[in-house]
Amino acid sequence: MSSSAGDRKRKHSGKTIKELFTTQQKPHSSVTAPLSPSTKRTKLDSSPTGTKAPPLVPAESTANMYHFPSKKTSAPVQSEVVDLSSSPPTASATPPRKNGMRKVAPNMHATTGPKKLVVKNFRPTRKVDPKVFLEQTWQKVDAALDTIFKQGQINFSLEELYRGVENLCRQGLAKDAKDRLVAKCKAYVGGELREKVTETVGRKNVDVLRAALGAWATWNEQLKYIDWIFCYLDRSFLLLKQESLNDIAIALFRSSIFEHVKLNKHIVDGACDLIAVDRAGEDLDRELFSKAIEMFHKMAVYTKHFEPRMLELSQTYVKLWSDAASEEKTLSDYVTSALALMKSEMARVEMFRLDGSTRRDLLTLLEDHLISRKEARLVNQDEVADVLEENAIQDLANVYTILERRKLGAKLRPAFMKWIEDTGTAIVFNEKEQEGMVVKLLTLKQQLDTVWKTSFRRNPDLGHGLREAFETFMNKTKKSSTTWNTNNSKPGEMIAKYVDLLLRGGAKAIPAQLTRRTEKPAQVDDEEDNEDAVFDEDSEVNNQLDQVLDLFRFVQGKAVFEAFYKKDLARRLLMGRSASADAERSMLSRLKTECGAGFTANLEQMFKDIELSRDEGTSYKTISEERNEKHAVDLNVNVLSSSAWPTYPTVPVIIPSQIKTEIDQFEKHYKAKHSGRKLEWKHALAHCQVKAKFPRGSKELVVSSFQAIVLLLFNGVKLDEHIDYNYLKAATGLPPPELNRTLQSLACAKLQPLTKHPKGREINPTDTFTLNPSFNDPRYRIKINTVQLKETPAENKATHERVAADRNFETQAAIVRIMKARKKITHSELVAETIKATRSRGTLDIGSIKKNIDRLIEKDFIEREDDGLYSYIA
Repeated sequence: MSSSAGDRKRKHSGKTIKELFTTQQKPHSSVTAPLSPSTKRTKLDSSPTGTKAPPLVPAESTANMYHFPSKKTSAPVQSEVVDLSSSPPTASATPPRKNGMRKVAPNMHATTGPKKLVVKNFRPTRKVDPKVFLEQTWQKVDAALDTIFKQGQINFSLEELYRGVENLCRQGLAKDAKDRLVAKCKAYVGGELREKVTETVGRKNVDVLRAALGAWATWNEQLKYIDWIFCYLDRSFLLLKQESLNDIAIALFRSSIFEHVKLNKHIVDGACDLIAVDRAGEDLDRELFSKAIEMFHKMAVYTKHFEPRMLELSQTYVKLWSDAASEEKTLSDYVTSALALMKSEMARVEMFRLDGSTRRDLLTLLEDHLISRKEARLVNQDEVADVLEENAIQDLANVYTILERRKLGAKLRPAFMKWIEDTGTAIVFNEKEQEGMVVKLLTLKQQLDTVWKTSFRRNPDLGHGLREAFETFMNKTKKSSTTWNTNNSKPGEMIAKYVDLLLRGGAKAIPAQLTRRTEKPAQVDDEEDNEDAVFDEDSEVNNQLDQVLDLFRFVQGKAVFEAFYKKDLARRLLMGRSASADAERSMLSRLKTECGAGFTANLEQMFKDIELSRDEGTSYKTISEERNEKHAVDLNVNVLSSSAWPTYPTVPVIIPSQIKTEIDQFEKHYKAKHSGRKLEWKHALAHCQVKAKFPRGSKELVVSSFQAIVLLLFNGVKLDEHIDYNYLKAATGLPPPELNRTLQSLACAKLQPLTKHPKGREINPTDTFTLNPSFNDPRYRIKINTVQLKETPAENKATHERVAADRNFETQAAIVRIMKARKKITHSELVAETIKATRSRGTLDIGSIKKNIDRLIEKDFIEREDDGLYSYIA
């Protein structure tokens, strides 16, 4: 019964049981039977206890399916409520007794208030045959389905159909209803709906796909009505069997249309053709492709049908694309195109939300064909060298990026090192451009550092390869005219000269391609600009020293650098040519940190000698003032330790008498203060300031000592009076090479206080010289170019030969130490240990080691025995 107990109380209060049953059994033959049961619906599978079901009545309406048999009662019940949801008590039911006595109910003697009578387990019996009811109900449902499938106008009540299906389910006919529904839908989908799609076979695959999507949309629209009608069947029957109308409908469409032999391949290939259109650069029908992917997902055919086919066609496409692009394009273009292809493929996956498995497999496919199978091309030494030669930072970054997707970025190391080694070797051994070697090496180092940091993302393996390649070519030795047929390292010499250039010229000497200076704004005041310029100069010089020191670290043989750096430092200190004392100290501190205190001991002593000489000069002047001694010449002397300073040749020269007197006085003073010391004068390193009177004005000339000696010979000489070469040679006592260089600087340079007759660049013994009457310059103090400040080829050769000789002595000393410790040793072991022992001073070649072994044998330090061993002679 569908009415509540409260309703029953209100409707039937004051009626007898007989009247109640009689009222419910009134026939309704004059009313059309509805498809759904009345609101007073009860269960159909049983009847009340003690009653017998009446015979079935055919062709009865659903409203008269149930009847309610009545029972006679002996007395009417007044003001009592009957509960029809409960079964009535049996006649023999009596209250329980206790000790043979019947227990009286608590309200037995109550005379007021209504009595409550409850009827339990009231079950009406079935009056209609279920099969007849099924046929009657399905007739209307079937007509409704025909209307739905023909997309006709809905002129029936969905609620009425829903109640009819619900009735079928409640009568246990759910399975029959389901079977008839499935058969009806299968006939429709496999017939009329499939026919519309099959008609497109023979056209393009995309047309078949479009027709299938149209059928799918139609079917989904029709499923809404089916779901409304059969909702009760879906929830009460199919759900218990773990089925659903939606799953059944999708399965019907999948089996009847999508998996049909004539349609399946065309539908799947239609979606793949849309991808092919996009890959060809044409406009993709995004809406159509999106709907296709959605349909594949809902039909659960994406992984089984679409994804394998799409990956198969993608593999064919990518393979052909990579082969063609690899042959036609350069490395830069290939990598750029490959990255663009991968990006577009992944963008399509993200845009249409393809499965994660598709993204993974497609990416693996792309990386396999574009990277792994083209690895040899991507790391080809010639190809990589071309990109490095162009300094294409972004292209190199693309190459590294695409390789690193498969963790192959370190595979660039051989090609990277090969290009660095070849490029560096060409710079080092270019004899025509030795002066610009360090600038080119620093530029190369900056370029490679940028490539490593930006393009290669600081890959450790490639960083180690960069340094190893630099170390390799920086320590290559070659006997050539630039090293005077020695095995000395040319980079060591040129690095020392570049440091000398920086320390003499300051920030102005830094090449434009290496400087970090920027122009100041025009509105900045002059004072502020000058202060910033000083700060910037110091910063630039320090930055350059750091970069040069980075090159210096690659040089294994520090002896060549030490020799040339010491010689240049001596010139700067003696000539006062250092641009900044702080920069000098800073460089010395860097060398001490890098090479140790032993390397810079002599260099530090050179600075101490200059300071002591300054103190000594101040003391000498103080004593002279106390003694009231007058000096015609203001003499400044630097007393140097011969062991710490470079060895300078003593050049014979006749010193003018007034200068000779001053020198003798200082020597007397020094020996009196430091007994036992010997002074050896190096006049070639001296420089002077000379006041001169010319017809066009007086000037102060800054010249070398040799230049001053020659100019003093022209005192008291008339302007047109000639002095010949031989006289100058005899009066100065200078050797011809030194005299020629001195006369060249005075008569053939840009500033010419003397005039050479005849004119020319070369000095000949037949030349004569006069004072230049037209000599003039806007400056009062003029610095005449001193030739001796520039290194001569002879000096360069002597330095290289001295370094080579020292190298041989170091090698021999190392061999003797090894032999003294080992007593006996084989040739190969001796060579290996000698190289190891002398590595800090540079790598030796085996030929030079053999020569030093032979020299030691000649000197009887070691001997060669019959068994091929070397033995030490104590």
